[in-house]
Amino acid sequence: MVSAKVTIKNPTGLHLRPAGMLCKVSLQFQSTIQFHYKGTTANAKSVLSVLGACVKSGDEIEFVCEGKDEKEALEAVIQAVEEGLGE
Repeated sequence: MVSAKVTIKNPTGLHLRPAGMLCKVSLQFQSTIQFHYKGTTANAKSVLSVLGACVKSGDEIEFVCEGKDEKEALEAVIQAVEEGLGE
């Protein structure tokens, strides 16, 4: 299991388009990819789960990846978030 914290930079947070982009990146890996935010856990491979977390701009989330490609998965989701998730 690997984990890392990252701050959401999108001006409107994780709304539908960036949530979809996060899911698209996450689905490329076999590992489970979740994130923790304000006491909740969201599945990064589910758009509804990501949207349900209600993450806003400037919020810090912690990604947790577990599986055989966990390190690559963590690097990919962090890079996607830091690049703005397509925005």
